[in-house]
Amino acid sequence: MMTSLTPIFGQARTASKQLALISDESRNKILLEVADAIAFNEQRLLKANAEDLALMQPSNPLYDRLQLTPVRLEGIANDMRKVASLPSPLGKTLKQTTLPNGLRLRRVSVPFGVIGMIYEARPNVTFDVFSLCLKSGNACVLKGGKDADHSNRAIVGLIHNILQNNGINAAVATLLPATHEATGEMLNAVGYIDLCIPRGGKKLIEFVRDHARVPVIETGAGVVNTYFDEDGDLEMGRNIVENAKTRRVSVCNALDCLVIHHSRLADLPALCAPLSVKNVRIEADEDAFAALQGHYPAALLSPATADSFGTEFMDYAMAVKTVPTLEAAISHISRYGSGHSECIITRNEQHAHRFQAEVDAACVYWNAPTSFTDGAQFGLGAEIGISTQKLGPRGPMALEEITTYKWLIEGDGQVRQA
Repeated sequence: MMTSLTPIFGQARTASKQLALISDESRNKILLEVADAIAFNEQRLLKANAEDLALMQPSNPLYDRLQLTPVRLEGIANDMRKVASLPSPLGKTLKQTTLPNGLRLRRVSVPFGVIGMIYEARPNVTFDVFSLCLKSGNACVLKGGKDADHSNRAIVGLIHNILQNNGINAAVATLLPATHEATGEMLNAVGYIDLCIPRGGKKLIEFVRDHARVPVIETGAGVVNTYFDEDGDLEMGRNIVENAKTRRVSVCNALDCLVIHHSRLADLPALCAPLSVKNVRIEADEDAFAALQGHYPAALLSPATADSFGTEFMDYAMAVKTVPTLEAAISHISRYGSGHSECIITRNEQHAHRFQAEVDAACVYWNAPTSFTDGAQFGLGAEIGISTQKLGPRGPMALEEITTYKWLIEGDGQVRQA
């Protein structure tokens, strides 16, 4: 039976109080040192990652998410340097006023305190969460998946060395055991965890939402659609669809369903041609299947089923849906989308504006692939997740989204009348 994690949560809470007293300059110094240490410890990190990769089949769609490479580590370090260069999100006066009675009110940004992060086989998230939490004055409690446990422990060990060298309590970055029991304890750590953010597939997010007693922001699950309008540009559409689907198939902003106007079915084979080169399986509705049959590899083409639409494939697979109108495309997306990222490809400005106004998602694109839904791509330095809910943050969450605020009130002896 696992020992209670309450003392560990308590250490993170204590460390968060100490972290609030550290200057932004000190936080930036630590982030830059961690970024430099990534390059210095590259082989150690890759060796730990190789231990995790050896336990997963390369054909598993999560393999790509799990894998660290020299190029990816360099990108992680650069993102961390970017976060260090950003203005501090803390101590900002968000609103101020003076009441008729002379009381002076200011609403000021402050850290949440302790942020709990539950995520799957993505070791880069460990670095991203640490950098954003440290910069925003939050301690982080990390619960990674067992698939990435060797990688996460090597990463957190590197971070702890830098923290300790700077006289900072290492509990500001706490890694929990990679067990289901640890997840359960985090979700019930009332008084210790101020905010929990799950980042992963639909099942993980639903489990966290249904079992948490601490506040939760839902992120991650992405059933992503792209609508090729009757006025869509074929060359542009082909490039957008290929990039959105095949850049990285296992990420939440990857394309899951191509919605196409019926009048453009003759262009569907050309639109999908680059996908066949990368062995993308297509599950097409009746009209789309007929348009693709004989023009797309038979082994990669199958009729759509009831489960084809609304599925987050996270693989070299995609659905195709034919619609008669823009209204029908919007209706399809409303029914099957997850509120993550949606796209319209069109030269018709009126259609684009209507699509962007009526489609209910955190990110709605016009003539650009959904692969851009990413904190770093949005200029935020990194992201702690992509929120698909409406209450609170929405879309890529970075520094501002993991701060809260408090009211500061100054008076001159005023008292409230009975």
